[in-house]
Amino acid sequence: MTGDHAIDPAVPPTGAGCADCDAVGGWWFHLRRCAQCGHIGCCDSSPGQHATAHFEATGHPVVRSYEPGEDWFWDYATNELYESGPDLAPPVSHPADQPSPGPAGRVPSDWAKALRR
Repeated sequence: MTGDHAIDPAVPPTGAGCADCDAVGGWWFHLRRCAQCGHIGCCDSSPGQHATAHFEATGHPVVRSYEPGEDWFWDYATNELYESGPDLAPPVSHPADQPSPGPAGRVPSDWAKALRR
């Protein structure tokens, strides 16, 4: 992965969902956690693509899946997937009862048509 400075295992996640989507009443498909600052953003299949936007705005290159049962990392700087990496501060995923896509109550019934491919 891109240099050690790209991951701070002690930093907790910023919340249970994508704060950028929450700010505008949006929804997400899957969530990603910045391994450097803990920012939670939505994946590139989500309408907002906020995890990538966070990388572009901050230069923080490494994210970890924020989905229950997933522990892979992605490095935007090198476009590489890592099956595992260092343990990060808990929680390691959004709450198990939070639906995907989510959050509950904001996902349109035709959500699959809005996914980016």
